[in-house]
Amino acid sequence: MPDTAAAKARLEAQLAELEARQAHIAADLSEPLNADSSEQAVEMEDDASLEGQGVLVAREIASVKRALARIEDGIYGECVRCGEEIAPARLEARPEAALCIDCARAAE
Repeated sequence: MPDTAAAKARLEAQLAELEARQAHIAADLSEPLNADSSEQAVEMEDDASLEGQGVLVAREIASVKRALARIEDGIYGECVRCGEEIAPARLEARPEAALCIDCARAAE
C-alpha cells in the first residue's frame, strides 16, 4: 500500500509547479507581436512551440488531478486497467502513474 499522504503532498507540489508553468506560458503567448516582420516570424515560431508546451503541461495537470482524485477515492496505487497494485518504485518515480508497468507497456 503506497504512502498516500506523501504521494498527495508530492502531487500537490507538482500540480502547483505545473499550474505556474501553464500561467507563464499563457502570459508569454498573450504578448503582442513585434512590429518588425522578421521578428514576427521568429515570435510566431516561438508561439507555436509554446502552444505545444502548453498542451503537454495541460495533459500533465489532468494526469496529476486524476491521481489526486484516486487518492481521495481510496484507489491510489491500483492500476486503472487491470486492478493490480502499481509497484511502489513506479509510484515513487511517477506518482501520477495510473497503470501498472505491464499495462503501460501494453498501451505503448
